[in-house]
Amino acid sequence: MYSMEDLIPVTLWLAGRGYRIRIRKQDEAAVRLAVKIADERITELRSSFAGKDDQDFVAMCLLMYATDQVTDADNELNPVQAALVSRMKQKIDRVLDED
Repeated sequence: MYSMEDLIPVTLWLAGRGYRIRIRKQDEAAVRLAVKIADERITELRSSFAGKDDQDFVAMCLLMYATDQVTDADNELNPVQAALVSRMKQKIDRVLDED
C-alpha cells in the first residue's frame, strides 16, 4: 500500500458531482481519462434513457464497465485501454516526426 506522502489530492467530477480522492501522481492522467470516459458514457445514457436519475446512470455505467472487464468477445480493448493506446500512438508519431 502507499503512504499518504506518496499520494496527491485531486477532485474529479463525475455526473455533475465532485469527488475528492488521493492518487499517485503518475496515475493522475490515466484516472482523469477514465473519469472522462465514464462521464461521456453517462451523458450517452442520459440521452438514451430519459426520466432516470443520475444514480441510475452511474450504476448503468458501472455495470457497462464491469461487463467490459469480464467479457472478451473479440479480444477488443475496453474504452480506457483504447484511449490510452490512441494517446500512446499519437505521442510515438510526434516523436518520430521530430527526426
